[in-house]
Amino acid sequence: MNIMRLGVKTLVLVCLICQFAAPGWTQNYPTRPVRLLIAFSAGSGTDTIGRFIAAGLTEPLGQQVVVENRAGASGNIGAEIAAKASPDGYTLFLVNIGFAINAGMYKSLRYDLLRDFAPVTQFAKGPYVVVVHPSLPAKSLGELVKLAKSMPGKIDAASAGAGTAVLLAAELFKRQAGINLVMVPYRGGGEAITAVLSGEVPVYFAPLAPVLPLIQQGRLRGLAVTSAERQSMLPGYPTVAESGYPDYEFGNWYGLVVPSKTPRAIITTLHGAAIAAIKDPALSKRLNSQGYVTVGDSPEQFAAYLKSELAKVAQIIREHNLAPN
Repeated sequence: MNIMRLGVKTLVLVCLICQFAAPGWTQNYPTRPVRLLIAFSAGSGTDTIGRFIAAGLTEPLGQQVVVENRAGASGNIGAEIAAKASPDGYTLFLVNIGFAINAGMYKSLRYDLLRDFAPVTQFAKGPYVVVVHPSLPAKSLGELVKLAKSMPGKIDAASAGAGTAVLLAAELFKRQAGINLVMVPYRGGGEAITAVLSGEVPVYFAPLAPVLPLIQQGRLRGLAVTSAERQSMLPGYPTVAESGYPDYEFGNWYGLVVPSKTPRAIITTLHGAAIAAIKDPALSKRLNSQGYVTVGDSPEQFAAYLKSELAKVAQIIREHNLAPN
């Protein structure tokens, strides 16, 4: 009987230790450098954004945030590594719209963006802008739609390849506007922009940063931005929604996630550091230079946003039978 009582007391003591010690394990977090996994190569657009974010997080966390590139398979290799990382707050993962596209394109992924990760915050959104060659007789989105309807299947639009976000942006607009632009694939955004500049293809749903100076120089004509709100970088340009398509919104985005079993206390610490970084004018300026605006929502808001983006992207991919390169 005494042995049994001793066993029960020991078990209770262990439970109490675990209960009160667990918060202590996280209250001093972080105590060593934190890695930010980026699933694309050094020098890529995602890598550039990720390094801005890592630098912004370093001061509020009080520890160096070190970027680690694990590129391959359209980001899926890095995502698998991040999903299997220890949920201790020392591995962060940078996600963007590409992972929503992967979820809709690939049927045998070894990770699930919603199940295997816990959202921290959405850092930034990057709209696209509908641009046309100046020779095209369309000075507004309404005029482009009218022209496309009068010439069904006769107007080409550039894409950066199958499974790219700019292609999905164009396909979503085609569906909502009821027009038939012929998508012409190129090997990346650079080639697509060159094609529109030369007049080889007259229309492109382009990331904002690389075409902004071309619009300002009059070498391309901007018609509308794809974000829900107007953009300060293109004052006076309406949104697609304002141009007659109220349900339209599309663009790239970047957010911070951690492995799904990461303690809530650590997620709270990371969220506080992220918000502090987002409020830093230097980081905002850096992100603006790449065509992005800061967000800084709650973990719950970002979770809902991820769920809605995955559903929206999956629907576009399904309806247009899009396939990976």
